[in-house]
Amino acid sequence: MIKPPPLRNDCFALPPGVAWMPVPEALAALRERMAPVVPTESRAVTEATGLILAAPAIARRANPPADNSAVDGYGMAGPVPEGSAERPLVEGRAAAGAPFDGAVPAGAAIRILTGAILPEGVDTVVLQEDVAREGDRIAFHGPLKRGANARRAGEDVTPGQEILPAGQRLRPCDIGFLVASGVVEVSVFRRLRVGVLSNGDEVVAAGTVAPEALRPGAIFDANRPMLLAQLAQWGMEAVDLGCASDDRTDLRARLDTARACVDAVLTSGGVSTGDEDHVSALLQEEGQLHSWRIAVKPGRPLALGLWRGMPVFGLPGNPVAALVCTLVFARPALEALAGGAWRAPVGFDVPAAFEKRKKPGRAEYLRARIGADGRAEAFASEGSGRISGLSWATGLVELDEGARHIRPGDPVRFLPYGAFD
Repeated sequence: MIKPPPLRNDCFALPPGVAWMPVPEALAALRERMAPVVPTESRAVTEATGLILAAPAIARRANPPADNSAVDGYGMAGPVPEGSAERPLVEGRAAAGAPFDGAVPAGAAIRILTGAILPEGVDTVVLQEDVAREGDRIAFHGPLKRGANARRAGEDVTPGQEILPAGQRLRPCDIGFLVASGVVEVSVFRRLRVGVLSNGDEVVAAGTVAPEALRPGAIFDANRPMLLAQLAQWGMEAVDLGCASDDRTDLRARLDTARACVDAVLTSGGVSTGDEDHVSALLQEEGQLHSWRIAVKPGRPLALGLWRGMPVFGLPGNPVAALVCTLVFARPALEALAGGAWRAPVGFDVPAAFEKRKKPGRAEYLRARIGADGRAEAFASEGSGRISGLSWATGLVELDEGARHIRPGDPVRFLPYGAFD
């Protein structure tokens, strides 16, 4: 008679004697292996938004380029003593783009506007609201600290200074900074091309058939459009590789095709140990399978491997697990492959609005959002197929491998979706 194993009724339980890799260890291993896989190119700064610097950006011009006024007012030549004072005005004024041609003698003043270069002899500016003027004379009260209301040349940036490091993904604010610093062109990495491939005979592409016409057992492919949209949001070139059938020959051909047109691949489905889990089996037999047993929920089956030298992230088929594993594992690894810095999401501690008993042995990521009272609310179900929870949530609550009994009010770590951007 066949002796069955003890009933545990826990698909995430760690099998006895099997070493599952903790999340921190898996991330450390990924970080050690990841290096840029894309070539570099020169781009005009104004066309480089979203690209990653391949070399540090060096300022070619001081910012500000010259001493200038921070306010509208009157430029003073010489110290401004304590008490009531009067000063004669020189003829003319200094304005942004129209500097005063000449020097202001000691004891005199000049009308000056915001952004104007300080004329020779002027080092301090009195606010116009603090000045009374009659004709060619002004009166005001001192004292005024030398250099007040003035900006010094190079106080922000000096020529030759490294202003942005290699690995920086350029944001709109960075573009303005580069332009102000006189940088015209930058060396950047070509945008990373990431293919997205779904797996399974049951998966049907959206828009190819009406919902009521789906054959029994068929489901719409939600993972592929979700992951393609996520990659595009991260500034990567997302490439649709379609859906492979449950046929190893088809999968092999699609991976070979992908190798010729993309830098990395995200697959979903087919990474466990079932009869139809061809991704992990193919990577094991013909590629390189580095790790696929990671102690994480959702997302226990996860293949991290190489196909003909191309990184492949084999994600679980359930939509929730697919996205969570993309955020936690693929996101920082893809950024490193693209030439960027390793990006660990920045979270913050908030009180829980839920109760949960967690077993030891695996990290867990709960779909969550911050309520009006500032507490983290967890989605009602932890099922990996409940895709509605991804849309309901605004981030994830991260729980480490230890056992926990979380009660309302206990601190938990919240990672907003934006932390992965």
